[in-house]
Amino acid sequence: MLPQQWASPCGNQCTHKYAALMQIPWRVFCKKGCDSDGETWEECLGECNEICYKDPVLKDRQWSAYIDRSPGAAGYSEECFHACVAGCGYKFEIPSQTVDEIHPNRPVKLPPVKTPSPAPSDSIKTTVDSSSTTEDILSASA
Repeated sequence: MLPQQWASPCGNQCTHKYAALMQIPWRVFCKKGCDSDGETWEECLGECNEICYKDPVLKDRQWSAYIDRSPGAAGYSEECFHACVAGCGYKFEIPSQTVDEIHPNRPVKLPPVKTPSPAPSDSIKTTVDSSSTTEDILSASA
């Protein structure tokens, strides 16, 4: 058996498309598209969406978005998605023009809304209790 025969034809196409050393992660995600369990093109795209874009681990906890398993920055997730879709395209013999037109089905993240700072007259004045000392603050545990 020759080494070219060890991989599926779909995997071979991913290897050729992402042959450069710097494209190894995208080759892996392309092969994940080839190996997806989806029985249809749409199911395969859904799996690519799940692989490359992860929702926060804990719902309603903004900080948990940093504990996800996606490739990292938004640009990396998008590259991952396109590589995975390429694998799905090879698997289901979808024309490359159609594959290139597929975009992630994810809502666009809007920048955080900045709230206006209060006017100086509206600021709340706080007083410091003079009885508390540095020792009290240092001895407090979290």
